[in-house]
Amino acid sequence: MSHNHHNHAHDHGAHAHGSNKKVLRVSLLIIAAFMLVEIIGGLLTNSLALLSDAGHMFSDAAALGLSLAAFHFGERPGSRRNTFGYKRFEILAAALNGLTLLAIAAVIIYAAIGRFIRPPEIATLGMLAVSSAGLLVNIFVAWYMHRGGDTDENINMRGAYLHVLGDLLGSVGAIAAALLMMAFGWRWADPLASVVVALLIAKSGWGVLKSALHILMEGAPTGVDSDKIVAAITQVPGVESVHDLHIWTITSGLHVLSCHIVVDGGLTVAEAERISHRIEQVLQHQDISHVTVQTESRAHGHGDELVCTVRPAAHEDGHG
Repeated sequence: MSHNHHNHAHDHGAHAHGSNKKVLRVSLLIIAAFMLVEIIGGLLTNSLALLSDAGHMFSDAAALGLSLAAFHFGERPGSRRNTFGYKRFEILAAALNGLTLLAIAAVIIYAAIGRFIRPPEIATLGMLAVSSAGLLVNIFVAWYMHRGGDTDENINMRGAYLHVLGDLLGSVGAIAAALLMMAFGWRWADPLASVVVALLIAKSGWGVLKSALHILMEGAPTGVDSDKIVAAITQVPGVESVHDLHIWTITSGLHVLSCHIVVDGGLTVAEAERISHRIEQVLQHQDISHVTVQTESRAHGHGDELVCTVRPAAHEDGHG
């Protein structure tokens, strides 16, 4: 006897999605426009710090574009072929984001090594002007994203926001390098600033990639305590024990749980259903939005392990 339930109390989620999309759209336009300014500025002044900052801005623009696409795809309804819809696209986008950040960091460090060996001539005044403007643009975008978007809960928004914060620090590095070169003529300050930017890029990239991989590996949601959940289920009157428990995340804020519960074998279907309903209500308070409960008697014939070993279905004899 299986019972399935889906909680639709996500109106505020839809609203957050709308504001997240608007924030991403505006941020994308501003960043893409300024990225062009930095590329031109970097080429004219011959500054790697500016070009690495432009590289970071490009990764920002790509991150924002991916995040936007993810929200757009994620809104498509589920079908028989994709029962969860396209919500996972958001996590794939976040993983791709993390990977591109690591790749950009590697390219910048490689370019910087050559510049440490042979530092070129740099037009420092132009570099200072462009990097200062970049700082102002990044401060505005970061403030706008933090104010208008869900940068705490949503992995997709957080990834995009981290890009912008790293970028802001990149602009600070370019400004510092320009000032050092103007004051002391230290040409190595330019590649040094670009290496610092690269390390910042790599750090945020690794953080986003790690969170995304945990979700793609069907890991238990961070912030959801399995022991607490088991205790909540077993405290429901009528539940004797729980086994075969799975908790995973489909996308940011959408956690799913399935489990088997053992109840008195003499209960009617309606009585067992009431127990399942109660479990769903209890779990909604634990941030689980989709629950599937299978009720069984003591003679269920499965193991009693809380987390069972999942094996592929056997095909040899026709019996699963």
